Amino acid sequence: MEPEVLSSILRGGTILPGDKRMTAAPRDPSWDPDQYDRFEAERDRAALDLLVRLPPDLEPRTVHDLGCGTGRHAALLKRRWPGAEVRGLDRDPAMLDACRSRPEGVIWEQGDVADWSPDRPVDLIFANASLHWAPDHAALFPRLARRLSRGGVLAVQMPIQAGTRHHQVVAEVAADGPWAGRLARLARVPRPLLTAEAYHDLLSPTCGEVDLWSTTYLHEIHGPDPVLEWLKGAGLRPHLAALADDPRLTRDFLSRLGAALSDAFPARAGGAALLPFPRLFLVARRG
Repeated sequence: MEPEVLSSILRGGTILPGDKRMTAAPRDPSWDPDQYDRFEAERDRAALDLLVRLPPDLEPRTVHDLGCGTGRHAALLKRRWPGAEVRGLDRDPAMLDACRSRPEGVIWEQGDVADWSPDRPVDLIFANASLHWAPDHAALFPRLARRLSRGGVLAVQMPIQAGTRHHQVVAEVAADGPWAGRLARLARVPRPLLTAEAYHDLLSPTCGEVDLWSTTYLHEIHGPDPVLEWLKGAGLRPHLAALADDPRLTRDFLSRLGAALSDAFPARAGGAALLPFPRLFLVARRG
């Protein structure tokens, strides 16, 4: 499918906002689809880039979207292959409530990727911005590859959090204030990704074709405290869950963090902030 066609489908008609994720936080954060979708167009660019790289000869009969969020991409996949059985998996009830309002005929399931076990081989496993929350990638990725049918495809996109400036600012503020004790155990949530070479080596014994690449997007984002608002949609969910029973502490933490992020990512000409955001992609096909 051509990029401009995918872009039109992603933004048109019955496709609604959402994203995907699996949590490994000390408590299970509640996801807010509206907050996440404040930057829908920017977040969707990575999903679009991943979808464009699916093999052109792929004609799946079974498709699973792991960490489907509010189901936009699962719905897109169903529209792309209407004869396929498409299933969307997510662990968050609010996200699945949004999924179930969709008309495309996707089967929605609540669960965790760590426990996911399809009853038959799968032709396409799609996971956009979800698997970075899951633990033990050294075991997870070979297991996902083994779930593929012959010729089946594993398509994954994951944010590269470690070493980014916004992640460093969050860690610095989290460690310095009355909230530090509660947030100390979040220092490695989500966990750093493995190297691209490691993912290649994990997948290549099962998949004859493994295509990996990385991209750093430079997002132009607008509004008051735009980087803070971006992070509240996803990366800060474990922090907000850990502070959820103390609204004043939450407010003070967000105020301090917002000021620090505004210093790190000042408004440019025209008022927008520029947020560099690196992501790792892979498309692996079983031989």
